[in-house]
Amino acid sequence: MQTENPIARVALVDDDDLFRESLGLNLADEGYEVMPFDRGHTALDYFSNGGSADLILLDWRMPRMDGIETLRQLRARNIDIPVIFLTVLSDQIYEETALGGGAVDFVEKSRSLPILLKRMQLIVQGRKPLNEDASAANGGDHGGAPGQMFRRGPLELRLDVARAFWAGQRIDLTLTEFNIVKLMATRAGEDVSYRDLYDLVHGKDFVAGYGPAGYRANVRAFIKRIRHKFRAADPHFDEIGNYPGFGYRWSDHHPAELSGEPVAVPVSVAR
Repeated sequence: MQTENPIARVALVDDDDLFRESLGLNLADEGYEVMPFDRGHTALDYFSNGGSADLILLDWRMPRMDGIETLRQLRARNIDIPVIFLTVLSDQIYEETALGGGAVDFVEKSRSLPILLKRMQLIVQGRKPLNEDASAANGGDHGGAPGQMFRRGPLELRLDVARAFWAGQRIDLTLTEFNIVKLMATRAGEDVSYRDLYDLVHGKDFVAGYGPAGYRANVRAFIKRIRHKFRAADPHFDEIGNYPGFGYRWSDHHPAELSGEPVAVPVSVAR
């Protein structure tokens, strides 16, 4: 579905013809260029042969190759386009599997279009090419415009392009992981609850899993991946403390510093 001057190019992979057509038309109306695929293996063939997109919306249940296998094959072939799972499957195990496999988000099909559009917008904005590696090396200079940088000890967060560095080494966080680190680091020394972290990811009061604390395992999976990525750069990384039954805390061993253009740094979220 061609759109003049699109916001981004989106691959929509879903075997439900009516859903694919309906969502594709809605996304086109919002300014996206949509490339529809009715099977996971056809989308995989497209990207394996040099096709490109800014974002992939991926269904889980599809014949021949399901969504999670499609994602695994994409990542095995070093195709790192962000993937949002868009599915009727709501059990927590599916979400954890999707995120653990490299998806950046998991959205139930029952959620409203504005929620999906907001998730897509955040991801697409986080991937806009700004030569971030070069600009980080020279202090965040984009043609004279100072970058927005939050620092706390070895941690540096490029708030304008959602990039994280530890002791000068880039940490490849997803947009969701970046936002979790930003929230905790800007509230260093404070306990941040499981619910606060989950609301940051999925929106306030989103129902997750079963029971009143069904979101905790999902938050633990995020924190586990974040720790793993930082420890790959620094085996001694131990900034994130665990408070069982409540949440997590970023250590306050180092003072905070915010440089560059003024930027709103969240110090709390709605409770």
